[in-house]
Amino acid sequence: MLKNLKNIAVVSLSTVGSRLLGLLRDILIFAALGTSLWNSAFILAFTLPNLFRRLLGEGALTSALVPIFSDVLEREGRSGAFRFFNQVLLRLLLVLLVIVSLGMCALHWAAGSEWLPERWVTGAGLAVWLLPYMLFICLAAIISAGLNLLGRFAVAAATPILLNLAMIGALAAGLWLDAEAARVVYWLCGGVLLGGLLQLVVPAWDLMRQGWRPRIEGSMGAELAELWHLFLPGLMGAAILQVNILVSRLLAYSLDEAAVSVLYLASRLMELPLGVFTIAVATVFFPLLAKTRSNGDEVEFSAVFMQGMRLVIGISLPAGVGLIVLGQPILECLFLWGAFDQADVMATVPILAIYGLGLPLYSAATFATRGLHASKDMRTPVRVAGYCLLINLFAGALLMQFWGAAGLATGNVLAALAQSILLWRALSKERARLSFGAMWAALVKVLLAGVVMGLVCALAWQAVAQFDLNAKLSAALTVALCVPGGVAVYFALLYFLRFEEMGTLLGMLRRYMPKK
Repeated sequence: MLKNLKNIAVVSLSTVGSRLLGLLRDILIFAALGTSLWNSAFILAFTLPNLFRRLLGEGALTSALVPIFSDVLEREGRSGAFRFFNQVLLRLLLVLLVIVSLGMCALHWAAGSEWLPERWVTGAGLAVWLLPYMLFICLAAIISAGLNLLGRFAVAAATPILLNLAMIGALAAGLWLDAEAARVVYWLCGGVLLGGLLQLVVPAWDLMRQGWRPRIEGSMGAELAELWHLFLPGLMGAAILQVNILVSRLLAYSLDEAAVSVLYLASRLMELPLGVFTIAVATVFFPLLAKTRSNGDEVEFSAVFMQGMRLVIGISLPAGVGLIVLGQPILECLFLWGAFDQADVMATVPILAIYGLGLPLYSAATFATRGLHASKDMRTPVRVAGYCLLINLFAGALLMQFWGAAGLATGNVLAALAQSILLWRALSKERARLSFGAMWAALVKVLLAGVVMGLVCALAWQAVAQFDLNAKLSAALTVALCVPGGVAVYFALLYFLRFEEMGTLLGMLRRYMPKK
């Protein structure tokens, strides 16, 4: 357990650094570009390589690779595992080269088209520059998965920091040399490519220190066949999920020039707690779940899964409450600079509240998917993702007619609700210990503590508002008081209510508190 706490803390702290730098990056981008066409076009273009990253990198292929790599590692040691790893890496590289080549030809044609509206031509032109990032980040994701299975989490978790530093540096250079948004955005694209290259080189170097050497190996037959068998349904599920995101952004892009930027900003703030803790828990617990399944220990699998789910819900639910209650002061404190004005803040507030409501659902669905993948059940997430795509598509398309971008966000949350329920049912179908009733006591405690925390934060915000300060100072004071104060209230209530994983959380905090 102590080792698990250490690994979660390592991933969490690395992710915190990455997310904070990502937040700074977004603050600078929105200050420079606001919610303009150039910002929305950049976000849409950046969606394409990230879509394939989730498909061929850290998504379907990684989920299929982890349990098989774990089996080979247990059976044949590192030498056999690295031979299998090289076979997977070579095939991925060839596929990526074909996709990037064909994609760049199609995007280049679209960028020079006279038939498409200017908004879409602009997005295609930026996508030509950003698509090669896919090659770097997909290979980097697979190499990072190999590091995780060897028990090395720090380097892989820290590599996104390199991307953020490269983008911040490129943006600063672009603003210093030329403040025109039309040229600054191309500097930003250059920063993405440099950051992607660094994200590949650094974990590859660390894996080589563990004994890996990139080689063309002979086929291992059975393992590759099993990988292919697991990968195909996982690919379909991941494809559905990523098409879901792409459809939402395409619909938003069709609304107006600002909708993509506003939706992106709200989702990024929602992803901050999601990435800091949920992904950290999933990253550390996934190999543990895979190992218990490899050993055939269903009792231990259920115990590990429930512990991880309690940790995920225990953090994501109060974080969601905080986004709902404090969305406006958070946006004013962080993003009310330069081209991003008060009107942009107020347009983003309701969307951020909707995403805050969905945060526990996204978190639960993310972890439940990992549980199914660890069990080598790739088909259920595919089927569930298909249902969710339809829910998101029809609900989003309908609700955007009435609520605009907020309608699209609501469609996403409804899809996440369905996904979390269906995935949980699939996991608990043959495992009585994973029934929802086993989580009920923990959920009540977390919900009660979260609601009380939200009320305290709302009252504190109103108290600060009585001082009649300017918007920026009032927002900064509200965030400075309510965030740490709300966290203290929440954890005090969890301690009083005897939350099951309170000892785990406190142990992790004590481990990384400065020693006297």
